[in-house]
Amino acid sequence: MEATERIKEAAPLKAMVPWKERISYGLSDTACNLAFQVIGTYLMFFYTDVYGISAAAVGTLFLVARVIDAFDGPIIGIFIDRTHTKWGKSRPFFLWFSIPFGLMCVLTFTTPDLTDGGKIVWAYVTYILVGIFYSCVNLPITSILPSLTNNPKERTVLGTIRQFGGTIGQIIVTVFTLPIVALLGSGDQQKGFFLTILLFSIVAVVLLLNTFVNTKERITNVQKVVRVKDSVKAMKRNWPWMIMILMNFIYWMAMTMKNQTTVYFFKYNLGREDLVPIIMALAFGSLLTLLFTPAVANRMGKRNTMVMGLVLAIIGQIIMGMGAHNLSISIIIFGVVINAFGTGFISGLLSVMLADTVDYGEWKNGVRAQGLLTSASSFGAKFGMGIGGAMTAGILAMGGYQANKTQTAESLRAIEFNFVWIPIIGFVIAAIALFFYRADKQEKQYLVELEERNRTFRENEK
Repeated sequence: MEATERIKEAAPLKAMVPWKERISYGLSDTACNLAFQVIGTYLMFFYTDVYGISAAAVGTLFLVARVIDAFDGPIIGIFIDRTHTKWGKSRPFFLWFSIPFGLMCVLTFTTPDLTDGGKIVWAYVTYILVGIFYSCVNLPITSILPSLTNNPKERTVLGTIRQFGGTIGQIIVTVFTLPIVALLGSGDQQKGFFLTILLFSIVAVVLLLNTFVNTKERITNVQKVVRVKDSVKAMKRNWPWMIMILMNFIYWMAMTMKNQTTVYFFKYNLGREDLVPIIMALAFGSLLTLLFTPAVANRMGKRNTMVMGLVLAIIGQIIMGMGAHNLSISIIIFGVVINAFGTGFISGLLSVMLADTVDYGEWKNGVRAQGLLTSASSFGAKFGMGIGGAMTAGILAMGGYQANKTQTAESLRAIEFNFVWIPIIGFVIAAIALFFYRADKQEKQYLVELEERNRTFRENEK
């Protein structure tokens, strides 16, 4: 039977996921961003300007810690594939690791009175461990998506809701962290950061446990436990998966360099540190495009929608560069808004397209390794964040950055380079990579063939 005929005759795909479950799924990313976004956005500033660690030492820390920590993703992915419980494969990880994750976030912003060497050791230990526990609760958010539904449109909706929830968490952190630090610390930033992350972490733990309670894994693997050597087979000839690894790496590297430098740029280049919460609030612009992402992706295709988002992000960065050159706050704000519109399309589809590669890998290789394949999101994101953080700190150090002092012209250029120009390079590379992504055109065919294959397998097992 021809593929087109099989598509017409195939049984309908799974029904929509209930709204309670959709919201609970989205709140899982709110939880992760409430706690971990503080680390991604403010930890470098906390280390250099609050805890007193040099920029060069922080750069080395970010590089070493994230390179080591990036490899925990595939290991956790393998554990997910080998997990078989009454709750499913991914759900138990929310139950098991939400509290350890919240506790480690708090310890990362704890400032024991140590020598300079002791501070660095403390930073290494807590930074590496918080990354590992983050993977334990964040990776299942992606790995559970292929199990919630096999309906491509519903997956796009779920991915969009997830990113909407994650963006809400990100906005809360980026807009309100510094004001809450000032309020709770009463002038003591060490105390303020500690109490702020404690508050965010408690909320995050509650939301992660809510996700555990209110989600359900419907699409099950015909193999209850997937062996490691079989999981690895799912990567073979899985070009969409390889492209999405690259996408995650480049996107998070670019965003990390931009986000971590925001507070430096407005504090030193513009002398307007008071504008940081307002600039961060402009991330609300990404929520507008997130609302339209399912409809646009349904009409244009997921790949083309993401390319459009990258183009908008590049235009926004260029406008920001023009504003930085003229020291024009209004032009910079306009560029930030355009950039936010673009990143809304990108972030809304990253996890969805990665989930699609699980089906693609099963179709190509006969192995459904959702844990290992979706661990690419953690590997790519954390490796990108690590490289981005190290590059940011390294460029600042090369520019002669000195915390809480008047910066030299070289230092100001280093800050601007991180904030504006490196993200443009990253977005251009990502757009080029996406032109080799072809899974969208084959989606209907491989989903129908998988449905037939798995139905036959189950009938033979009876």
